[in-house]
Parts: sequence; structure tokens; C-alpha cells
Amino acid sequence: MLDQAWFSKVGFDWHPHRGFETVTLVVEGQLEHHDNAGGHGVLDPGDLQWVTAGSGVIHAELAYRRRPVQTLQLWVNLPRRKKMSQPRYQNLRAASAPLVEGPGSRVRIFAGDINGVHGPAELHHPVTVAHAHYEEGGSFTHEIPGDHNGFLYVVSGSVLVGPDRMPVENGHTAWFPPGEPGLTGIEVHATQATQLVFYSGLPIREPAFAYGPFVMNDRSGVAKAIEDYQSGKFGPIPTTHR
Repeated sequence: MLDQAWFSKVGFDWHPHRGFETVTLVVEGQLEHHDNAGGHGVLDPGDLQWVTAGSGVIHAELAYRRRPVQTLQLWVNLPRRKKMSQPRYQNLRAASAPLVEGPGSRVRIFAGDINGVHGPAELHHPVTVAHAHYEEGGSFTHEIPGDHNGFLYVVSGSVLVGPDRMPVENGHTAWFPPGEPGLTGIEVHATQATQLVFYSGLPIREPAFAYGPFVMNDRSGVAKAIEDYQSGKFGPIPTTHR
């Protein structure tokens, strides 16, 4: 799931997750984060937070100082053997992510290998995440593993994608199904100033069962997650953010 959210006063108060990862990019404004292990931080535009829910987390994602913020949050499934991993938070600042430049384009690599550049995110499963800005007329060829399932989402502007120059506009998505191992180059040409996010991942090929804030392999896994959360096994829910 990819969720594009705008919120101006509060955000998402305390809530649990289990069995997957949330990858949150701040598009505009500032996002304040709290977790029930005592973690706290504020992310700026262009920053990315990677939360491995694993065996269970409780956290809150808030509009910092109740000012407007826009985010993109991708839910990344975990393989069965990784679903109960130790929870982990990674705050990846834009300045810490390597920058790859093309003609009229700037692409920050947060995860995986794109064009031979490695992102800083520590991964449980092979994925790539890149945040790109294009000038009008700019271009870039994303080289990613050919056996990945991938897509790009245009946050603003418009681009032409692939050898057929398929138009993809603001709020739309282009999908790239998995093929053969090796590198695949995906050409992107901007017809106006554009911001987009590019994601890809190696298919897991296991059953997935999602319910509310939990993503497990079957209904019984979700029922167990609900039972564990309600019995306090995710840890205490803090009474205040302040």
C-alpha cells in the first residue's frame, strides 16, 4: 500500500503495527515521530523514516507544531521468516542519502542499488527507494534489478516513461513487472518540473493477509497480532506526547 496523506493539525496518534515495514517520505512540512520505546524526532522535507514493525511497535506520526505536512508512506511486506524481527527505526536524512545526477535531474538513493549507487537503509529484503526531482526537459535512466517488481509515483508534474514514452501525470503511477535477473534501465523524461518517487522490490511469493495495521501470512497470524496487542505484549501506550 502507498498512502499519500495531508494533515494540518494532528496526524496519526498512537497505533500498532506488526509483520511489515513502513517507509515514510516527508514531501512538505515537518513530521514529528514518537514511539513507545522512548524514541522521538522531527523529519524535514526530503527526509525518510524506515520503521521495521517486525514483532510489534506502537508509534505516533504527527504534524509538527500542528502545522501542515504532506507525506508518502509505503507499506513493505516482510517474508514469513522476517515478520517477527526485532523492531527498528531508521531516520534517513536527505543529506545522508547519496545523490545521482542526470541531465536536468537529481535522484536521491535511500535504499538498494540504483545506477551502481547504494542507499543507506539497512534492509531485511531486497528493495530500492529513490526520490527524484526533474527540471522541465530533464531525464534519468533508473537502473534496477530486472527481477524486481517496481513502480514510480508522480507527486507533482508529468513525465514520459520507457521507450514508448508513456505519459504519467501528477497523482498517477507507472508499474514495471518483474523480468529476468540483471539490470533493467527505465527511462524517464520530464515534460515539466516534476517530483516523483521510485520503488522496487524482489517478489516474496508468499500469501499475505492484511487487516488494519497488521500484515501477516494468514488470518490466524492477524488474530494473534490483535491478541498480543490487546494483552500488552507490544509494550505500554504512552499517555502523552509532550
